[in-house]
Amino acid sequence: MLIRRLLICLLLLGSLLALPFWFRKHEGITPADENADRLVIITAHNKSVRDEYDREFRKYYREKFGKDIVLDFRSTGGTSDIMRYIEDRYQAAFRTYYEQKFGKWDAAYATVFNNDSHAGHPVRRLFMESDVSIGIDIFAGGGTFNQLRVARKGYAVDGKVRERHPEYFKEDSIPAFFGGEALYDQQGRYYGVVLSTFGILYNIDRMKEIPDCKAPETWQDLGKPEFFGKLVIADPSKSGSANKCFEIVIQQYMGQANDPVRGWRDGLNMIKRIFANARTVTDSASKVVRDVAIGEAAAGMAIDTYGYTEVEWSRRIFNGKSHVVYVTPKGGTAVSTDPVQILRGAPNRVAAERFVDFLLSLEGQKLHAFKMGAPGGGVKSSISRPAIRKELYAPEYRQYRFEADYDPYASGSDFVYHPQWTGRYYSLIQMVIKSVMLEVHEELQRAWQAIIAAGGPEKVPQAWACFNKLPFEYTEAAQMAKKLRISKENSAADVAGTLRQWSVFAKENYIKAAELAREGK
Repeated sequence: MLIRRLLICLLLLGSLLALPFWFRKHEGITPADENADRLVIITAHNKSVRDEYDREFRKYYREKFGKDIVLDFRSTGGTSDIMRYIEDRYQAAFRTYYEQKFGKWDAAYATVFNNDSHAGHPVRRLFMESDVSIGIDIFAGGGTFNQLRVARKGYAVDGKVRERHPEYFKEDSIPAFFGGEALYDQQGRYYGVVLSTFGILYNIDRMKEIPDCKAPETWQDLGKPEFFGKLVIADPSKSGSANKCFEIVIQQYMGQANDPVRGWRDGLNMIKRIFANARTVTDSASKVVRDVAIGEAAAGMAIDTYGYTEVEWSRRIFNGKSHVVYVTPKGGTAVSTDPVQILRGAPNRVAAERFVDFLLSLEGQKLHAFKMGAPGGGVKSSISRPAIRKELYAPEYRQYRFEADYDPYASGSDFVYHPQWTGRYYSLIQMVIKSVMLEVHEELQRAWQAIIAAGGPEKVPQAWACFNKLPFEYTEAAQMAKKLRISKENSAADVAGTLRQWSVFAKENYIKAAELAREGK
């Protein structure tokens, strides 16, 4: 009896252990053999994207190179968490490398080795000539701003794709620039894989509940009083894509005014009204579209891929008729790219190069841009990311694309991004929004609500002037950005103090604005 029970237990245990392999085989993913190549990828991509990458790249790899490969995905959280992880690991790895070769490590080297402004320093040169590794081959996703930061610190290396495939980088395939944005690094340290635009997702049913309110078509619409308490917004200090969206709002105002100083002021104050209208501030851009889709909010700012994914899902649920709509704002749709890069010291460099080549090949591009079930599209889900290669916007591919008539190269043609205006202030914008909108969100909403109740900004000009005050002007942006960087002259406590001053300034002005509005001034 005891032996029988033991055999039953062993049989059940074996079945449980075999289940993952059965499911992977059932999904079209066969287990890798023991001689398989290996690729370590750090990314914030969701599981459906990782699964489609795994399936299609392994198939491509076997057909092209006659070998199997294991994709080892690592995730430490969102993009901000990944950035901290990469930096911390390289600092530790290079310090170990230095101490083994040269002895004692000087604390001053920590701010030299990964700073391209110290290019002539012996320690910086040593790092840039080294093959120091953190055991990771690829950083996928995270946006151009973050991958450029990784590249400038020296953590990314030339992937040499243009040497292997010059045909990819012609103007009619992958142009070097579009709308003022670089689509790949001229030094090969990152390559755009898909295009991204930002827009508005709104819920048709919730919009019907708002009296005399038209569907939003511009960023400015989201700042209207009608949307008070009806928006969902992502926290830009936690979501890089959300911060990019707010940067675009500021850029649009700068362009319209033909004046960066005025545009900075007007753009940030528009963002104030958008945050004041928010009933919810989430920590993820993907949660914005979910809240809109289930009716928790009437509208929200969204990345195109998230927006169109919800539209597609809503069509499935409601028999072909979506209850949510994604729109690209008029004159405010910048096209950027989501890149991939090979990290310094990649343990599996050859496989890493092959992976980047795959993502930029027509096979890889179809995987991103085609709907589930289409030839070359996803098997279990649609990735729903617009291709960077122009070839896939040709008429013959229309029926296969996840959104047949969507072409970012066309929708983003009326907006030009000027990196010299706000590119260097990307992190500053995050901190301004966090300190003068998020940290004092309750006071911000009360002030805006009081102004609305008084009849609107034109009825209470003093309150409106108070509401629109900023802790500094655009002409002081460079100085303020410097104050947020930790250095010998500027400690972490000093940075925290600066942010606290901005929050106190904003809070006092919102309280005063609310009082003035209630007094009708």
